[in-house]
Amino acid sequence: MTDQDRSIDFLVRPGGALHGRFRVPGDKSISHRAVMLGALADGTTEVSGFLEGDDALATLAAIRQLGVTVEGPRHGRLRIEGVGLHGLQPADGPLDLGNSGTSMRLLAGLLAAQPFDSILTGDASLRRRPMRRVTEPLAQMGARIETGPEGTAPLHIRGGQALQGIRYTMPVASAQVKSALLLAGLYAEGETWVQEPAPTRDHTERMLEGFGYPVERTGNWCGVGGDGSLQGGEIDVPADISSAAFFIVGASIATGSDVVLEHVGINPTRTGVIDILGHMGADIEIRNRREVGGEPVGDVRVQARPLHGLTIPERLVPLGIDEFPALFVAAACAHGTTLLRGAAELRVKESDRIAVMAEGLQAVGIHAEPRDDGILIRGGRIRGGAVDSHGDHRIAMAFAMAGLCSGAEITVRDCRNVDTSFPGFVDLAREAGLDLSVLAAGESR
Repeated sequence: MTDQDRSIDFLVRPGGALHGRFRVPGDKSISHRAVMLGALADGTTEVSGFLEGDDALATLAAIRQLGVTVEGPRHGRLRIEGVGLHGLQPADGPLDLGNSGTSMRLLAGLLAAQPFDSILTGDASLRRRPMRRVTEPLAQMGARIETGPEGTAPLHIRGGQALQGIRYTMPVASAQVKSALLLAGLYAEGETWVQEPAPTRDHTERMLEGFGYPVERTGNWCGVGGDGSLQGGEIDVPADISSAAFFIVGASIATGSDVVLEHVGINPTRTGVIDILGHMGADIEIRNRREVGGEPVGDVRVQARPLHGLTIPERLVPLGIDEFPALFVAAACAHGTTLLRGAAELRVKESDRIAVMAEGLQAVGIHAEPRDDGILIRGGRIRGGAVDSHGDHRIAMAFAMAGLCSGAEITVRDCRNVDTSFPGFVDLAREAGLDLSVLAAGESR
């Protein structure tokens, strides 16, 4: 079946509010890392709350191709029989990672020091995404990775390379680059240190420590040595704040809404969406704070309240980078102007999220000016219309929530990739109160 055969559209009827208490699927970033580190550990790792979405499943399939036995997933549970740091086996062909940039960048680091060759590829969207930001520092460590002419996938990783630890200052804040280098550092001679220009999610560091691998942190530097080992254990994956973000925004903008999102990961490197909405006047309360498996979690209650525009503090940009499509919808419904700067990273996600969101907001009657590294949005009345998500799952879900404040129906085209990060989104959104229908691409109502 081709991508076009699978294409679907969302039709969102205007109005309504969100209500209820529910749990969104497990955190995608943590799910990826649980599978990778569980595979490299000595002994068995039991994972609960694993996200059974396309991206995390791509990582799981790749790990199986590399000779690791995994039972599941079944209702979010996995049993991984770790092979140790040096127990991976050559895959029987290229590792197809679908649409998952996290899978490709982290596996590039993990596989750079293996004794065998590997090929990493993916779908058309992933093969357009920049990979030199990972391959160039890995080359400084001694890796040999060949890319396409534009620095994109497929990646041909040459095995048998002896890696050396380095001290690397990232030019752009990126948890994926940091994680790739730390994973390569597990195999390198000496220590590998990475400096961040701004804080990024620290799931890799936390999980390494949870598996018993020493991680050093000094200011904005973090480092690992190449002489440790990982021990299997239990991992409870919290609900993904990136998925919760759509309901947090929806409940903030739709009059009369009141929702509680349970067991959400509130890692301080990921709460930019909550902090930014708080600056916009949102009514968000975190209850029952606790720590599970080294990750802070809590229950997030959101009630509707009028929002106002703002200039988004640049220090918060890396902490909410994946949630900006939803935040742009909040800005569209806010009173006044919202300005985002310092977010050029949005240009190289699953789509150019600055350009595609600007185009979509304009299509539903909102003034949106794309900038090189951000966007200016003047809040107003969403009038309805047709929006092309360009196959980007986060844009599709963001415009679905926009229907709550629209004056007419919104059709969101090309939504087939929503299961990439949020399987069950449609059913949960309907249960919460969104009037959402799924149509075959081009189907009339």
